[in-house]
Amino acid sequence: MSDVVIRAESLGKRYRIARSKSRRNGFQKSEDFWALKDLSFEIGRGEVVGVIGHNGAGKSTLLKILSRITEPTVGRARIRGRVASLLEVGTGFHPDLSGRENIYLNGSILGMTRLEIRKKFDEIVDFAEIGQFIDTPVKRYSSGMYVRLAFSVAAHLELEILVVDEVLAVGDVGFQRKCMDYMQKLARSGITILLVSHNLFAVKAMCRRVLSLSAGRLQFDGATAEGIELYEKGSGLAANLPMIVINGEDTGQWPIVIRFIELLDLDGESRAVYDYGERMRVRMHYEVRRPVKYPNFYLGIRRSDNVVCCSFSAARDGVTAPSLDHSGVIELLTPPLRLVSDMYGAHAAVWDREFKNIYGGQIGPSFHVRDEVLNEHFGVFHVPAEWRWGVSDDNKEVGS
Repeated sequence: MSDVVIRAESLGKRYRIARSKSRRNGFQKSEDFWALKDLSFEIGRGEVVGVIGHNGAGKSTLLKILSRITEPTVGRARIRGRVASLLEVGTGFHPDLSGRENIYLNGSILGMTRLEIRKKFDEIVDFAEIGQFIDTPVKRYSSGMYVRLAFSVAAHLELEILVVDEVLAVGDVGFQRKCMDYMQKLARSGITILLVSHNLFAVKAMCRRVLSLSAGRLQFDGATAEGIELYEKGSGLAANLPMIVINGEDTGQWPIVIRFIELLDLDGESRAVYDYGERMRVRMHYEVRRPVKYPNFYLGIRRSDNVVCCSFSAARDGVTAPSLDHSGVIELLTPPLRLVSDMYGAHAAVWDREFKNIYGGQIGPSFHVRDEVLNEHFGVFHVPAEWRWGVSDDNKEVGS
């Protein structure tokens, strides 16, 4: 790869994990835990690369090594260029200093002069939308304000490489879009970006390439669509622990396998973005390995932070059969989606009608609900209510 700016060579990171104390001598036993093991890859100038994987896969550890926050146990990472990192809320900020002082502090850490920082100062504050609080100590900021300022500082100061962890999920949807647009602008100017996110919609929109980690190892390095498809297949197994306990990890032994899930509009066209109040058509393609009694097809919708927002049950809606013994497709047409604007994911399962036994399951695609006003400040969903004016008892005339 020409013009390589990041090169990882057999990276490994080991931690010593305390397990228990010996009753005889009081010493604490410990064991080795490899957060990363034998990672090798190269990233070129101007690439936007997504880093995906389940919790504990090693994503944050990798970014901390690339940001020089921690050193690898084995191997090495070669970085060419100035790196700005946004890893955790508050990283790089001194809580007792104001927003203004922290901007200058971060710029100095990156090696910029006071004059260089001053030239960028107004642009940073305007992007962060916190002008009236710029001289307030950041310890009094909300998490959203923290993230807005932290991203603005990291993205606007002189840099060649931008490293962003899941922290952007703390911000509101409007600001997330603003950040994505700005990162695309940076990439066009030749800035290299590494983006860790569980928001697969954002990864698809931003990245042409993904690194997928599992148990500290690199499982996939390549095209985004292919990497996400493999990740979602793995998620389908990991997300259905009750099914694994009952039916085992060998999917060939499951009575029903949900092959894939389609998210469509009313006309049957594939969709990834829905407007608030729009209906969603969902098709679940399933394979029956052996007959099951009274199948109960289920669809759940989770927010980007893994909160289950709503679910639909075929059996609860009166749709089941005494026995299902052939493969096919079942389709769900949801009521109008009243979810607020955010990122969501779909997951499907097949239970018995009493929700006691689970026969099969799968993680579906991610999608976005769009609305200019209704965001996470309104909760999970918003349903129109009835309002009416009244007259307070205090305003009644005496004797009335």
